[in-house]
Amino acid sequence: MKSQQKEFFEGVHVAPTYTAVVDRDRKYVDVSESFCELVGYKPEELIGTRYDRITAHNSADIPMTHRLFFRLGYMHGLWMFVHRSGYRILTRYEAWLRPDKNVQSNLEVVETIH
Repeated sequence: MKSQQKEFFEGVHVAPTYTAVVDRDRKYVDVSESFCELVGYKPEELIGTRYDRITAHNSADIPMTHRLFFRLGYMHGLWMFVHRSGYRILTRYEAWLRPDKNVQSNLEVVETIH
């Protein structure tokens, strides 16, 4: 039985969780190390910066989407980031309003476009 379990778990791929937290002004207040690696920036380069900076320009109407989120308190969908080197990263996200009124998003990569 143990060898079967080992084979099963060796075959399971768990994608890293990319987490980012933004405030009402769309500025990053916390980012996971994996998120920083994904977009090619250091945490200190992102904290205090608006997420618009690394969002693909044709992703969405960012201010409208952000306002809508604060009315609903929860959203999910697709979001396109731009890596520091210029390629695009399509992600699936789930975001919710935390008790501290910041928005936490957990993301997974759908596709990278070079």
